[in-house]
Amino acid sequence: MVVDAGLRRGRQYLLLLALGLLPWQALQAQPAGQATPVGTVLAEKRNVTQATTFVGRVQAKDRVEVRARVTGYLDEVQFKEGDVIAVGAPLYRIEPGPFEAAVQQAQGEVLRAQGQLTNATLQRQRSDELVKTGAQSVAVRDERVAGEQTAQGNLASAQAALQNAKINLGYTEITSPIAGRVGRSAVTKGNVVGPDSGTLTTIVSVDPMYVLFPVSQREFLDLQKNGQQASTAANAAGLLVRLRFSDGTPYSEPGRINFVDVTVNQGTDTILVRATVPNPKGVLVDGQLMQAAVEEEKPVERILVPQAALIADQEGVYVFIVEGGKAVIRRVKVGGDTGPNAIITDGLKGGEQVVVEGLGSLRPGASVLASPVAGG
Repeated sequence: MVVDAGLRRGRQYLLLLALGLLPWQALQAQPAGQATPVGTVLAEKRNVTQATTFVGRVQAKDRVEVRARVTGYLDEVQFKEGDVIAVGAPLYRIEPGPFEAAVQQAQGEVLRAQGQLTNATLQRQRSDELVKTGAQSVAVRDERVAGEQTAQGNLASAQAALQNAKINLGYTEITSPIAGRVGRSAVTKGNVVGPDSGTLTTIVSVDPMYVLFPVSQREFLDLQKNGQQASTAANAAGLLVRLRFSDGTPYSEPGRINFVDVTVNQGTDTILVRATVPNPKGVLVDGQLMQAAVEEEKPVERILVPQAALIADQEGVYVFIVEGGKAVIRRVKVGGDTGPNAIITDGLKGGEQVVVEGLGSLRPGASVLASPVAGG
């Protein structure tokens, strides 16, 4: 039955051939060198905002470690831990009684010194008159002058002691020197605190915040080659910094670079860069680890190809392009990415047909049948 079916099919082909309805080539096999179908997109020039990502750490613009400047009994803790406080907000109160007594004692010393000075001045004035009439020797008058000067010195010392006592009394009221968020208190009411007690609490400013990130020499040179001139803070003023949290969530407020360090860290071969970032809602926290993407404020024309077109080997990165119906290797340099596309800084001029589909079996010099990829 199989033989009969084959004979019938052969008679049908011969009949169609005789009637001119089937070309002779249809009876021949497909050519061995058939073109490989591939999908291509055009290497396109677009205005893009190129970014380079670094790992940075948030730092408060102002940071104060609050310490006691006099020794005394802690009467009261006057703040709530974690609150945002203003400049001059009360923090701690040290028992003022002993310091008030010291002020009163110093005031008494001032009054005593003033009395001594008044008496010494009168004695010197009498001596001046007696010397004129010859009733007293010049030597005695000189003693009275010296006594007056000594009294003046004693008064100055007493006044300085009074001023110091008043300063120490003022130190019993510990207030915030900056506006910011206050941290945990290291002491509680009832303890004796003093200059040796260490940090009582820490205050950090909230808005704006700094973000500091080290840039390697290689990345620093790449920034300069790509037009992101960041060698000084003045040149870097046009560079935006966009932050992402450790989970990849973007932070809403962009920052700007305001400082580039003047020396390279020889241990890590990096240079420190600092950006100022608004923090109106207090989302950024001092010491937080962030991703910092440095980008140009104005878009720059770049050549883009899909990242799916990139192939890497021991010599670097290359793409296949279609020239004269053949697959041709073109070595390229990649300068970052923007979404699904790679930024090509060298190797393409724009307008080339870049292969993105059918790369698995493609070989250099192979004949290809290029078809544009939808959306490419």
